Amino acid sequence: MKALILGVDGQDGSYLAELLLDQGYQVVGWIPKTIPVRLDHLQACIAHLTMVEGDLSHQASLNACMEEHQPDEIYCLAAPSAPYASWGNPVMVGDVAALGVARLLEAVRQMVPKACFYQASSSELFGDPLETPQSENTPFRPRNPYGVAKLYAHWMTVRYREQYGLHTVSGILFNHESPRRGLEFVTRKITHSAARIKLGLQDKLYLGDLESRRDWGFAGDYVRAMWMMLHHQPAADFVIGTGQTHAVREFCELAFATLDLDYREYVVQDERFMRPPETHQLVADPHKACYELGWQPQTSFAELVRLMVEADWRSLANADERG
Repeated sequence: MKALILGVDGQDGSYLAELLLDQGYQVVGWIPKTIPVRLDHLQACIAHLTMVEGDLSHQASLNACMEEHQPDEIYCLAAPSAPYASWGNPVMVGDVAALGVARLLEAVRQMVPKACFYQASSSELFGDPLETPQSENTPFRPRNPYGVAKLYAHWMTVRYREQYGLHTVSGILFNHESPRRGLEFVTRKITHSAARIKLGLQDKLYLGDLESRRDWGFAGDYVRAMWMMLHHQPAADFVIGTGQTHAVREFCELAFATLDLDYREYVVQDERFMRPPETHQLVADPHKACYELGWQPQTSFAELVRLMVEADWRSLANADERG
């Protein structure tokens, strides 16, 4: 089997590449030609990947990629991944995360119609949800350009399945974290800062609303769900999450305690980082995935926080010793 992973350089792409390689796949890793990327997450497996460059803005580029590599499975994970920041460039986000997926689906239809296609949807589709928790039947109400673009891509994935009989699925994934998460995300900001504070490299950590709650899981568990839903018959869409929420305060408490620190001595609430209050919580109802796929998250919230803190501690401590 040959798999094409668009966005292989990201958190999810790198974990997925490792999963597929372990299962004996040939893996083609796609990265954008026009945007600088870092391949740090791929250090453990890049020697076993075939790397290609492309452009989600150009149909011919995608068609050529499909024609040359003839993948059996395509995982579309390539998109800007900061929902709130998408207001900074909504046109670019729409071109990549929405129209880019439409172009990709066209390339699949024209070049490899027998291939299975996975689209990375997001809990941001629900935005300001009408109900809690959210399932596959919850109405979509995105409230930022990222969520709107993802909604277009989600419905195009569904429509190509119905119109052309393609095996296309969307995974509506809730927040999933790991040591490979970007520093712009609050979870990694917390674990990285806790490690810096322990090493004496930082004094305080400034955050917004500590009572804000999220459904947080481990990215390694979630890429396993991607593979499972792509192999499910018939093709269908699934909500993936833990079904539990935790406050930012809880994340801070566990992260600092891992390093024998009391978060209350270092974490400061700052008005600059406060967001408008949320009417309803974003929390998954993953019953369909649990029942039909047999999927369950294997990493607890506490284990996830510990993994992230220890990874940041090792990285910063080693850098400090070298420096």
